[in-house]
Amino acid sequence: MPELVYVKDLVIVLGAAVVVVTVLQRAGFPSIAGFILTGALVGPTALGLVDDTHQVEVLAEIGVALLLFSIGLELSLDRLQHLWKAILLGGGLQVTLTIACTVALALGFGLAPGPAVFLGCVVAVSSTAIVLRGLSKSGELEAPHGRLAVGILVFQDLCVIPMMLAVPYLAGEGGDLREILTTVGTVAVVIPGVLVAAGRIVPRLLEFVSQTRERELFILSVFLLCFGTAWLLSLVGIKLALGAFLAGLIVSGYQYRHQVMADLIPAREVLASLFFVSVGMLLDVSDVLEHLGATVGLLSMILAGKFVIILGTALILRLPLRVAILSAATLCQIGEFSFVLMSAAGGIELLGAELAHSLLVAIILSMLLTPLVIAFEPHLAGSAARVPWLNRLLDAEPPGIDVDEPHRDHVIVAGCDQAGRYLCQALGAAGHPYVAVDWNPDHVHEAHDAGVRAVLGDMTQFQVLEELDCSQARLVILNFHEPNMAEAALHAIRAAAPDVAVIALAQYELDRDLLLSAGASTVVTAEAQVMDAFTDSCLAALESSTGRPA
Repeated sequence: MPELVYVKDLVIVLGAAVVVVTVLQRAGFPSIAGFILTGALVGPTALGLVDDTHQVEVLAEIGVALLLFSIGLELSLDRLQHLWKAILLGGGLQVTLTIACTVALALGFGLAPGPAVFLGCVVAVSSTAIVLRGLSKSGELEAPHGRLAVGILVFQDLCVIPMMLAVPYLAGEGGDLREILTTVGTVAVVIPGVLVAAGRIVPRLLEFVSQTRERELFILSVFLLCFGTAWLLSLVGIKLALGAFLAGLIVSGYQYRHQVMADLIPAREVLASLFFVSVGMLLDVSDVLEHLGATVGLLSMILAGKFVIILGTALILRLPLRVAILSAATLCQIGEFSFVLMSAAGGIELLGAELAHSLLVAIILSMLLTPLVIAFEPHLAGSAARVPWLNRLLDAEPPGIDVDEPHRDHVIVAGCDQAGRYLCQALGAAGHPYVAVDWNPDHVHEAHDAGVRAVLGDMTQFQVLEELDCSQARLVILNFHEPNMAEAALHAIRAAAPDVAVIALAQYELDRDLLLSAGASTVVTAEAQVMDAFTDSCLAALESSTGRPA
């Protein structure tokens, strides 16, 4: 029976994924790499345990839609307003430069202009699914490189719409200028119309459903919203996944966002994992080995080229070298929307068969390498950022520290977000001299507006520590959400001031030993503080209720 074959394939995929991901996790590899390898192993070109990959691909497409719907929920329109600089400037520069450089190289290798532009579009897009999942797990979405990465990814995803519309015209099968303008005008009218209409309907729908207090009905409504909006947008040529992303943005500004996310997570994780498995199934292992040299060469050119372009984009935006390297390493791969573009051009055969297959393998391998690169990038960025001649060569010297006179017995607060500003105000009220330092210009401006003395600088840079007179400080407080950044700062502080007391903030107890071994005098974890406060509140509630009748 066909349905039993389908169930058998699903059982094989899930069973193999559990084994492979568990083994690789024990070896320190990220789960996404395990899912891609699972697909390569069970697919028709390796062990052949799953011959027909169509059913898995259908579930995978639904999984990507749910994944991007949840990403839209997490981003929210309000947050995107704060990222306008990263979206417009960062994303615009990266996409434009990547397409331009790819077109120039492709034309040099003899490719026609239309296919060359299409190749540039494919290469310009990074993996929203992998990057945001990695940044979210590491708690780096609000870090400077996380904000830049999110901004560039949002711009890339939105660029997929005109890229998709341009495919027939790049192949020479489109119509005249009037047809192009008609298509663009239709999209420009329909998308805002759908979003505005959904923005008016969605809150009322969710409010009505939530009043029934039936969780099953609420979950059903969420799926209807996700795929209904995506389907409506697909009528004008927008892919399902991108439509789901826009649907997530619609819901993100309303009070039901957290409940929607909680109900969505189980189905999202399973189906999104199938997407990465389906990516692995596209690998023809024997063909990869046969054309290994050409594929590795193409992959190296893509990774190196995008790394340099994104590094340059970050430096043009006057971000520190460490932030630029982290951003470049995070985004240098090719993403899932590239598969969407490739499938759109499949029937038209924009690219030759050999180049198309090598590009397909390069995309998969770049996605496979990305979790490993993200895990290694803090060490690369920290090492490179401490090389003075490299900073001078790239015109990425640490921003000048406007410290008018040397300090002694002062407090240095590294990280002046809202918590850092509150801490500085408390130090000032208690009469302790302090200076706050942050590498995020927005945080420094917000600190100035709040009356906090803050300067722009990178605490992992020896020159910055010298200008702050770190060796004469009474105390250094590291208010970082990123354990890797705190570790790099601790190594720099211990090199500049071996005896200064350092208190480091960490999110989780798991990071305590890492920071202590790096040189922190004391580590305070948010997890422990929350649990202590929660326990005290529970005990107080029990004591206050003593003597009441049961």
